[in-house]
Amino acid sequence: VQLQASGGGLAQAGGSLRLSCAASGGSFSSHRMGWFRQSPGKEREFVAAIGLNGDDTYYADSMKERFTVSRDNAKNTVWLQMNSLKPEDTAVYYCAAIRGQGPFYRIWYRWDYWGQGTQVTVSS
Repeated sequence: VQLQASGGGLAQAGGSLRLSCAASGGSFSSHRMGWFRQSPGKEREFVAAIGLNGDDTYYADSMKERFTVSRDNAKNTVWLQMNSLKPEDTAVYYCAAIRGQGPFYRIWYRWDYWGQGTQVTVSS
């Protein structure tokens, strides 16, 4: 599966951005999807994940009130809607995929496929 993330950019604190991740080359509906982020000098951090049909979602505690993950298997796309953005949300955001059903891993190296990342910068 190849993943292409997009939608990053510059936002003001309190604003919103919507990230997209388009998948190709595989069975999108057979993969759990996730979002991670990484700031300079920090480890890649789990943000959110969604199950095969979109019914199950899982969020990092600090983001579950502000971020929403969704997917459309007919469009081979997963989204991350980010509201009430804060300067500390500034990072490169990556989408990721794991084959089949199973738990949502917060550890980045448990995921099978990665997109190239999209930069999100939030100004104060």
